[in-house]
Amino acid sequence: MAAMKRQWWKEGVVYQIYPRSFQDTTGNGIGDLNGITKRLDYIKSLGVDIIWLCPIYQSPNDDNGYDISDYKSIMAEFGTMTEFDALLSGMKSRGLKLVMDLVANHTSDEHFWFQESRKSRDNKYRDYYHWWPAEKGTPPKRWSYFDVDGNAWKYDKLTDAYYLHYFSVKQPDLKWENPKVREEIYDAIRFWFDKGVDGFRMDVIPFISKDIEYPELPKKYKGNFVSYYSEGPRLHEFLHEMNQQVLSKYDIMTVGEAPGITLDKALDFVNEDRQELNMFFHFDLMSLDRDGDEVFWMRQDKWRLTEFKKIHSDWDKAFAEKGWGSMYLSNHDFPRSVSRWANDSPEHWHNSATMLHTFLLTMKGTPYFYFGDEIGMTNARFNSIEDYKDINTINRYELLKQNNISLVDFLENEKEAARDNARTPMQWDNSKNAGFTAEDPWIKVNTNFASGINVETQENDSASVLSYFKKMVQVRKSHLGLVYGKYDLLLANNEEIYAYTRTFESEKYLILLSFSEKETTVEVNEISYNKALLLISNDKVKAEQSNTRFKLKPYQALVYELT
Repeated sequence: MAAMKRQWWKEGVVYQIYPRSFQDTTGNGIGDLNGITKRLDYIKSLGVDIIWLCPIYQSPNDDNGYDISDYKSIMAEFGTMTEFDALLSGMKSRGLKLVMDLVANHTSDEHFWFQESRKSRDNKYRDYYHWWPAEKGTPPKRWSYFDVDGNAWKYDKLTDAYYLHYFSVKQPDLKWENPKVREEIYDAIRFWFDKGVDGFRMDVIPFISKDIEYPELPKKYKGNFVSYYSEGPRLHEFLHEMNQQVLSKYDIMTVGEAPGITLDKALDFVNEDRQELNMFFHFDLMSLDRDGDEVFWMRQDKWRLTEFKKIHSDWDKAFAEKGWGSMYLSNHDFPRSVSRWANDSPEHWHNSATMLHTFLLTMKGTPYFYFGDEIGMTNARFNSIEDYKDINTINRYELLKQNNISLVDFLENEKEAARDNARTPMQWDNSKNAGFTAEDPWIKVNTNFASGINVETQENDSASVLSYFKKMVQVRKSHLGLVYGKYDLLLANNEEIYAYTRTFESEKYLILLSFSEKETTVEVNEISYNKALLLISNDKVKAEQSNTRFKLKPYQALVYELT
């Protein structure tokens, strides 16, 4: 323990809220700040410590708040600054910490800075963004996530120039190479920290540095723009400067969203000696079930458990001696975890959801849960394009339509891959719209709220997914070895059982997780488990144990303390 510095953000459990979909109190079908305040006692009851709030800043909502038009104002749909202050106060009084979303790679095209920037080439805000004068010809190819044509350069007739947007045309990229831009961002960060906010999740933070000569994509990237975007020439200079000028002045946590960051680059961001970030989200797992470079298409063959294990084992090794990792299975950009990584059929849903809870809460690294995970919310699997609201799905649909490509396969793919699967409203009870709103919700509610996947039903059931989540959180909190302990993978080649130990000083734990639809028997020969104390199981039937042999039910999870 002497070599491991204890930190609240290492020991905390994070609960992510997508405000638009959490709780509506005004009847307009959109979740709001007062809705979150209304549910603070519920959140506290989960045992979580930190709330991560997706963007609530002023925004025209081209990308549901990730296109910010004012970093210091609240989106009118969500409420007022007074209501935010009341929400923050309510969190503090319950011992909950607040992490907000920092979107600093780009702004909305309706931000004052961009509105001024595009007025003339000599405007004082011109250099806040990346511009390419048309007289130089067509700018070198850059790929955009959300552009209908996949083109990250948008021609603007007003000044006869192109501006850069890695995301939507309404999300122009900020020019961090301009020190005035960096100070504007730092000022916004200080504004929220001075209010009492406890940290930031930093959206696509590796993308902030660009080569402002805008060369053709170097051949070494083999067409992979995401990797190129994540390796800008001044990236670590900017992150270190932000840490020294702002982050280090407060007792806060930082977690970066880090597409494109590979294992060999991990400690460049989170080695404590570098003074940059506390942790980040890698994307290796999020790519596991996708079709190679086609980041939005599901792969045709099923992913294997050995692949899943290897990803987590490799990343654990990266932080074995320095830095700190994060653990997540879903968020607002990806499908529901129980539908993606386990089995959401009625027969296996309960054990699947609780098995995944067990996994996140027994691995090393800060665990992040997405709202609704605690009750096992599943993919909505919409049948019609009219039901989707996400710019990503809609724009890709239009692109295929323009090119006369069959849309049947695309809509089937979206049932598993679409971001809107994670954005359907929170399922509170059995009433109309699952208790989310009295009127029409901004996006359809998953119909399975009436089948027991709601808070009210599960709160009254000691064997529910929700009740298990609360128990499992307390198991982690009461056993420090599950936070800081050394991780060792067992049964590495087994395609049905994920088994590992956590060892910390005199404590040792064995975790057995079934990823199988069948009853499975395994031999765990590395240690004698005769004196194993079962801390928790997600199945009412205890695993049959005979010395080193364990028989697990489908998707069963077991945590043993070895004495």
